[in-house]
Amino acid sequence: MTQSQESQPTMVRYQVLALLTLSSAIAYLTRSAVSVAESTIRIKLGLSLVQSGTFMGMFFWSYALLQIPGGWLAYEKGAKYALMLFMICGAVATFCIGIAPGLWLLLLAQLVMGAAQAGLFPAACYSISHWVPVTRRAFACGVLTMGMQVGAVAASILTAKLIGKIDWRFVFVIYSIPGFIWVITFRKWFHNSPQDDPHVNAAERRLIQPVETSEESPTQKMSVPWMKILCHRGIWFLCGQQVCRGAGYMFFASWFPTFLQKTRNVSVTESGYLQALVFSGTLVGCLCGGWLTDWLLNRTGNLRLSRSLVGTTFLMACSLLILAAWFVESTTVAMGLLTLGVFFAALAGPCAFSATMDIGGDYVPQVFGLMNMTGNLAAAACPVFVGYLFRVTTNWGLVLLVFAAIYALGAASWLFVDVGEKIHPDKSEA
Repeated sequence: MTQSQESQPTMVRYQVLALLTLSSAIAYLTRSAVSVAESTIRIKLGLSLVQSGTFMGMFFWSYALLQIPGGWLAYEKGAKYALMLFMICGAVATFCIGIAPGLWLLLLAQLVMGAAQAGLFPAACYSISHWVPVTRRAFACGVLTMGMQVGAVAASILTAKLIGKIDWRFVFVIYSIPGFIWVITFRKWFHNSPQDDPHVNAAERRLIQPVETSEESPTQKMSVPWMKILCHRGIWFLCGQQVCRGAGYMFFASWFPTFLQKTRNVSVTESGYLQALVFSGTLVGCLCGGWLTDWLLNRTGNLRLSRSLVGTTFLMACSLLILAAWFVESTTVAMGLLTLGVFFAALAGPCAFSATMDIGGDYVPQVFGLMNMTGNLAAAACPVFVGYLFRVTTNWGLVLLVFAAIYALGAASWLFVDVGEKIHPDKSEA
């Protein structure tokens, strides 16, 4: 390699990001396909509505509760080992759904898939914290979350078409194949850090500026300072905004078609298309939010400004747009306002992922796992809460007011997130 070539950073970090994004797309393809195929599976296997609901909901409990253990495994064993294990388990679980003779294997497969994906995203963010410069992390997180939405959209489009042509079992068997292929590719090309990868030159290592490790033993893992993490005020407010975003997203992913049917008198088919329109706002917002957050950081050099200000501004914008939709009679205008609102909510997503890296340091899996666990517990409770709200009030129109308030609360939470307060290992253990 010539001196001029050596002075130019290699591009391995982009290959790593592409692999991580592909893993998120595969994960959301398999998890979202279940809801699309639910009615077919229920009829073919003779399940009741309660049994089918239990089958779909089983994923979220293991997914929410195992975020922190999944992050711990990535921290202790390394991201490469953890990500390979999680993707293999997810692929096996998808395959088992396809061969399930009855309810028991469906439930077990959903539990395993939830557990696998619970650790997947903390491990992916841990990798990003090692492979992406701090000034580009928000964009990287935006690309990662965009991959999730691409997988969800692909599941919505492909699953319905495939089930119309082939047996539903073959659909899930086919969906399990990309996970196995990904693991084989990932094992060959991925390394835990730029220092471990022989294809990374010195210029790219300097550009990335990996997270700090112990000076005495760079590879030695410090004992996780859980008291510092649990007593960190910024982390709890970070969890607070995630609770609000998670609950809001789940409303649009669960009750929203029914809400449209009840309040706007649209058909079931139309409500499905309108829900897809809202999700398109999420997809675009994930990517734009990462770019915009990094642009603000590079422009101002102020880390907190590029995290807290972005989160507060965009979640408040989402709240106001949802509130405005409540006053609008035209379905077209209301949907435009709601889609724009969800777009703004998605803009605030990448800065939340980045904040876990800013605060967590080498403890990104633990901090991200805690944040995502609280958000997904709120997401799991959201459909129940909305159902209870309607039973008590019998007024679907109040739902928008409630979620406008929830997003406003999320915006307020961002004001107290100080990403400058980084978690460091205890000196006595260093």
